[in-house]
Amino acid sequence: MTDTGSRWRAVTGHRLFWPVAVLVVMLAANTIYRPGFLSVEVNDGHLYGTPIDILRLSAPLILVALGMTVVISTGGIDLSVGSVCAISGALACSYISQQPDQNSLAVVFTALALGFGIALVLGAWNGVLVAVIGIQPIIATLILMVAGRGLAQLITEGQIITINSEPYRAIGLGHVLTLPLAVFIALAAALLVAAFTRRTALGMIIESVGGNSVASRLAGIRSGRVVFLAYVLSAACAAVAGFMITANVSSADGNAAGLWIELDAILAVVIGGTALAGGRFYLSGTILGALIIQTLTTSVYAMNISPQTSLLFKAVVVIAVCLIQAPAFRARLTRRRRGTPTNPTSPPSQARQKEEVPA
Repeated sequence: MTDTGSRWRAVTGHRLFWPVAVLVVMLAANTIYRPGFLSVEVNDGHLYGTPIDILRLSAPLILVALGMTVVISTGGIDLSVGSVCAISGALACSYISQQPDQNSLAVVFTALALGFGIALVLGAWNGVLVAVIGIQPIIATLILMVAGRGLAQLITEGQIITINSEPYRAIGLGHVLTLPLAVFIALAAALLVAAFTRRTALGMIIESVGGNSVASRLAGIRSGRVVFLAYVLSAACAAVAGFMITANVSSADGNAAGLWIELDAILAVVIGGTALAGGRFYLSGTILGALIIQTLTTSVYAMNISPQTSLLFKAVVVIAVCLIQAPAFRARLTRRRRGTPTNPTSPPSQARQKEEVPA
């Protein structure tokens, strides 16, 4: 019995146990509500079905969440990723719409280069504000979050830009080896980030900067450069996500593209086990968190629930997870769970002694 209990505690104590359990419960609930929820079929050599749609629609969020993970692990936060998505997608679609041959690969590659380039500039802007000037990350990125929407609207001139480019559309809706191309792009980005952060010393440097920036600086680590590169990486991931979002609908809407994706990305990072205070991060947990959020969004639509309700669900989860991660909140819960209630018949001096004993 003791061995069984210890094994169960070891399993439930794993950081990915509860996210996996939540995902399984959500899939099971959807299957009960709609028996064909998990069905997958092959049509014209491509896989189709709700699970495939969840994977495809999760790809932009996975990309944004990967960049957000690195930023949060340095002790910062990036609220501008949604605006960067909108700006990159708007610039790419705007360039394509002005070309006579929208199906030209050269045109598409040029559009992607322009969108990616402006994203790197915006990421560098955030990095300078945080790492060089010393503005708090939430304020520095909030500036671009607000101003970026205006810049996206300026690029689109307040209109929805529609394009008719099959190569660009393939970024979001194309298939490779029966699976959506977006899934492979997100997987490649995850492997690339993992290779740099887990196969080199860069990951330990990022965690040390987020865990204790002063100690890392005294140890000879140039924390400013690390923070700067983290925001550039976040913007780069957001740019690719912006291409996917606009490619899915073959149009660019500066106001709606990437809206609230920063909330979903932060939630995915937190669900994956990365603390908002910075330090140690988990890329696999972030990917799992993104899948959970997209499954939740798909469930809301599948069950004919108002889409606005999903925002309420996500907000409640964010509050709950932040409370659980707060050391003071956990310590208070531990004291209440382990503390022995004071006996009302005991002398006052004994009651005071019990209260003064630390938990």
